[in-house]
Amino acid sequence: MGDRRAADAAMTDRSKATDVLPAGGSSDDAGSGAVGGTGAGEVGGTPSRRRTKRRSRARRVLIGAVTLLAVGLLMVGGIAWWTVDHYTGKVDRISGVFPTKIPEAEQPAPSHGGRTFLLVGVDSRSDLPTTGRDAKAPQWKYGAQRSDTMMLVHLPEDHSGTYVVSLPRDAWVDVPGHGKSKLNAAFSWGGPPLLIDTVQRLTKVRVDHLAVIDWEGFKKLTDSVGGVDLVVDGASRHMNGTEALTYVRERKHLPRGDFDRTHRQQYFLRTLLGKVMRPSTFSNPAKATEVLDDLTAAVSVDDRLSDGDLRTLLWDNRNVRPGSIVFMNAPAKGTDTISGQSVVLLDDSAGAELWQAMRQDSLDTYVETHEDADRLGATTH
Repeated sequence: MGDRRAADAAMTDRSKATDVLPAGGSSDDAGSGAVGGTGAGEVGGTPSRRRTKRRSRARRVLIGAVTLLAVGLLMVGGIAWWTVDHYTGKVDRISGVFPTKIPEAEQPAPSHGGRTFLLVGVDSRSDLPTTGRDAKAPQWKYGAQRSDTMMLVHLPEDHSGTYVVSLPRDAWVDVPGHGKSKLNAAFSWGGPPLLIDTVQRLTKVRVDHLAVIDWEGFKKLTDSVGGVDLVVDGASRHMNGTEALTYVRERKHLPRGDFDRTHRQQYFLRTLLGKVMRPSTFSNPAKATEVLDDLTAAVSVDDRLSDGDLRTLLWDNRNVRPGSIVFMNAPAKGTDTISGQSVVLLDDSAGAELWQAMRQDSLDTYVETHEDADRLGATTH
């Protein structure tokens, strides 16, 4: 009897254990050999326990992936910041570019918003670069150079776009201290200060900064991005740096002379910037380094524009794309010959509206309401 009572008690204990841990349970106390645990006939544990392990592994993999992604983003961000910081520091600075000893009454008031740059393209016809980090010839020497390209570049306060207005090199204007002459003569006679003074008196627009490019430097930049594709007379042409430089210099055989020439310069700059900013340009580190080296070597800016200012400028205008930049020519009445020189006669009345819009930071409205503006189209001659 005693043996039977002991057996019954053992069966009762096993039954209680089965009630607490039914088959297929997942209690943490169910170890090897316990009811619901891993037995010789159930390799890998119960289905529920296997699912728990899989979820745990999945979470660990996900956490690891997110961590790697975060580290990758930090690395990319760090590299990008180093690149910006490094290359803004390599841009050459020009001192003494702004006019001095100008009476306050003759100085234009600051614009109501945004900033305006005077972009000057120097065509020295020299084999040596005259601007930028690699300059070997004088940046300016009396009578030796003329500013081949002059553009007022306005960056709105809201960073919504960029507006570029070309000033014809042959525009017949008042050059302080020299009387009437072509606009590009101002740079030849007095360098950046006289040119800025002349442009400010002409437009009543305050020039906040100066940027000077040497077309020879942009020829090298064109080659470093593999050339550019330009539509000329309805046909697409691939041009290297030398060919592109010939293209932007041409004017004698163009239907509208200097007006078409400035649009060629705008078209080339827009196309080149688009090529520089393509993702493929920076997918190859060696190529990216070459392009950035050539770009910063070809440009000089005034010494009031610090490295921090350049970084802020790049960040604020990060969403502007070359295709959305509005290019136009300053309003003109036509051409004439004065003292044996072929000159461009600016339209003072129409120009006054444009310059007022630039001063008031309202060029978006000006463009919308002036369909007759001499704007750059999708292509040019």
